[in-house]
Amino acid sequence: MSDNTTSTTFKTPLSVVLIGCGRVSEKHLKAISKLKFLELKAVVDVNPESAKNLLRSVKGFANVKQYSDYKQAIDEIHPAIVSVTVPSGLHYQIAKYAMEHGSNLLLEKPMTMSVSEARDIYELSQKTGLKIAMGHIYRYLPIVGLIRQDIAKGTFGKVTHGSIYVRWGHGEDYYSSAAWRGTWKSDGGALMNQTIHAIDLLIWLMGSEPEEASAMIAKRLRNIEAEDLGMAVLRLENGALAQIEGTTATIPSKHTAEFSVFCENGQLTMGLDSGKPHIAVYKRKDNGKTKKLNGYYIRKQLKEGGIFSFKCALNPHLGIYKDLGEAILENKAPIADAYAGYSSVDTLMGIYKSAKEGHPVTLPLEENFNSIDMTGYFD
Repeated sequence: MSDNTTSTTFKTPLSVVLIGCGRVSEKHLKAISKLKFLELKAVVDVNPESAKNLLRSVKGFANVKQYSDYKQAIDEIHPAIVSVTVPSGLHYQIAKYAMEHGSNLLLEKPMTMSVSEARDIYELSQKTGLKIAMGHIYRYLPIVGLIRQDIAKGTFGKVTHGSIYVRWGHGEDYYSSAAWRGTWKSDGGALMNQTIHAIDLLIWLMGSEPEEASAMIAKRLRNIEAEDLGMAVLRLENGALAQIEGTTATIPSKHTAEFSVFCENGQLTMGLDSGKPHIAVYKRKDNGKTKKLNGYYIRKQLKEGGIFSFKCALNPHLGIYKDLGEAILENKAPIADAYAGYSSVDTLMGIYKSAKEGHPVTLPLEENFNSIDMTGYFD
């Protein structure tokens, strides 16, 4: 499923208002600075010093307006794009207000903290024709989209299963840096915060929606309200199985994430290890021999996307902004669109619901489930 193709006409340069000046916001500014069809009009943060420090961190934004009230910024500027980088628990109210006032969205993950709110935002995008680009950064890494196309075409045969692990260690200093971190209301745990875009990528690559989730979560090391370790198995509509591990209870200096998809006649493994990317794509030929296809996909990516697509490996937000701008101007769906945002929230809430109730749950969820429903789970 994808976004509605009815859209308001927008002209370049597309005006941008960035709401939230925290950890990820500098990546947004760096991306905007590289794209001539975008113009940053304002940044918004309840802490004026955070806004000032952000604008100082990237050249060329010294004269950008600063606001403490996002509604005032949207009402005065009427931006083509509102970028939302605030704590997850605030996503819904800001996203809804922005869309109701005519702005497209770049929305960091997760879309919302409840199924009903995510569905509401998705349906609002369908009704208005406004575009939503989700911060599912892994979809924008080079080669990934090409491999997905070939998996969907059956180049590798039937998809059998897939797996991901996200071992994104954070110490107590990370969680104590802001009161909302690790809370069920505003953040969720390792699965919701650190692993959701990895889950999105795995399902996207495997080419089928989840129909059942079985999960367990635990709190092993971190002094937080939500989980620092979660494991789940998803059954997809095409019969394939997906295995998930997400944790922050690992060494903070050794961030690792890995994705694997296994097919009848091939397999893909890719990931990051302490910031260093790796990828291996194999296909079994008709004669029974196995061939590594890394070089083939690199050459094809260079031919189709140029060197720009490889720059997105260093800052995937560059790819997200470029894709969103093109989606607005050409009236097409972004790569990680509104449905992707809704579906990933539904999957995560299904995982949490399964952990809470101690049995598999059917997806999509028929009734609303909110991260707040997990409150007291570890008491």
